[in-house]
Amino acid sequence: MLSLSPPAYFRLTRASALYDILIITPFATPWTFALLYPQLSNLNVSLGGAPLPASAPVQVLFACLLGSLVLLWASLRLLRTSLVLGRFDACGRAVFALWMAWALAQGGLPLLWCYFVPELLWALAQAWPVAVARSARRPDRRRPHLTLVSGQR
Repeated sequence: MLSLSPPAYFRLTRASALYDILIITPFATPWTFALLYPQLSNLNVSLGGAPLPASAPVQVLFACLLGSLVLLWASLRLLRTSLVLGRFDACGRAVFALWMAWALAQGGLPLLWCYFVPELLWALAQAWPVAVARSARRPDRRRPHLTLVSGQR
C-alpha cells in the first residue's frame, strides 16, 4: 500500500487544521453562530430539507462550546503538527462522522452531507499509512517511544 512521507503527512495534518479553523470559526461565539444559523437553514432548504428549528440558548451554548474546543484543537495541530496528533484527529473525525451518519439516518438534514463527506475524507487521509525512516524504527534508549513531530529530528 502506498504510504505518505512524514513531511507530506504533516502538510496534510496542517491542511486539515486550517480547514477546521475556516469551517468552525462561525460556531465559536453566540454572535457569529447567530449569523451562520439562518444560512445553514437556507442551505438545508435548498438541498431539499426543512428549515432548521429556532435555536434555544442551550443549543447555542453547545454549538459555541464545540466551536471553541475545535478551534483550540485545530490550533494545536497547526502549531505542533505531529503524527500522534494527526492520528488522534483521524479518530475524532471518525467519531464525528459516525454521529453525523446517525443524524443523516434520522432524515431531514441534507446539509449535513456538506460536513459529513469532508469529515470522512479527512479521517481517511489522516489514518493513511506513514513511511517511517529506517533510523527512526530502531529503538532509541533515550526516548521511550517514537515521536514524529514536524521539524523535529
